[in-house]
Order: sequence, then structure tokens, then C-alpha cells
Amino acid sequence: QVQLVEAGGGLVQAGGSLRLSCSASGRTSSTRDMGWYRQAPGKEREFVEQFNWSGIRLRYADAVKGRFTISRDNTKNMVYLQMNSLKPDDTAIYYCNAASPSTDYWGQGTQVTVSS
Repeated sequence: QVQLVEAGGGLVQAGGSLRLSCSASGRTSSTRDMGWYRQAPGKEREFVEQFNWSGIRLRYADAVKGRFTISRDNTKNMVYLQMNSLKPDDTAIYYCNAASPSTDYWGQGTQVTVSS
């Protein structure tokens, strides 16, 4: 089992920045990729950005290109999402994800609200 706990969400004005964090514990060695997803009100959960534990950035959504950056600290089992130039469309619950070959693990999510 892998446990994920997100933090860092909040209310910010358009153009502002937030840094989300995800603390991973448990059998993290069983996971291959880490990433962030988000779900806006009335919409399906969508992919944001992903990398593997070697730090290789695998992919990111076009909507966040040039604005969001994923990073990690392996010594602390932490994953971060730096979000700059935030837009009202970025308003959503943001979820940390850890993927093993057979299982996806999710955190409880952290709310990000961007006001115009």
C-alpha cells in the first residue's frame, strides 16, 4: 500500500502562484510514476503532469505547459507541483497519483481556487 497526502491548496488571484506538495509513504518502491491530476466542478478528472522516480518528466497537459512544473525530493518522498500564472480555469481539486504496474494510488486532494 502507498499513502499520499496533498497540501498547499488555497485561494489565489489570477496571475498568482501556488506550490502543492504530496507526501508519499508506504511501499513507494513499488511505484513507477508519480503525477498530478485535477478535477474541476462538473468535469471529469484530468491529467496534469507526470514523471518517474528517476526525475524524468514524462508528460504534461498542454493547458499547463510553461506554467506548471513537477519536481520531487526522493530523500523525503515528496512530490511538488509549482503552479505559476494561474488562471480561473485552473480552479479544481488537485490529486497526487502514484502508479505501479498494477495499481493506482490517490491522495484525498487539495482545493485550488483561482479568482478573476
